[in-house]
Amino acid sequence: MREFVWLVCTETGDRNYRTPKETRGTERLRLKKYCPRLRRHTIHEESRKK
Repeated sequence: MREFVWLVCTETGDRNYRTPKETRGTERLRLKKYCPRLRRHTIHEESRKK
């Protein structure tokens, strides 16, 4: 089953990206993505929207 997850900037806490992800047997995503507030690339972690 696929589910949409949000990618949250670890430095600002902003939700900048939404991406589909396979939910069974996978680890949390950690990607280096662009943060518009800081105007540079930072680590973004997976967060499910509540």
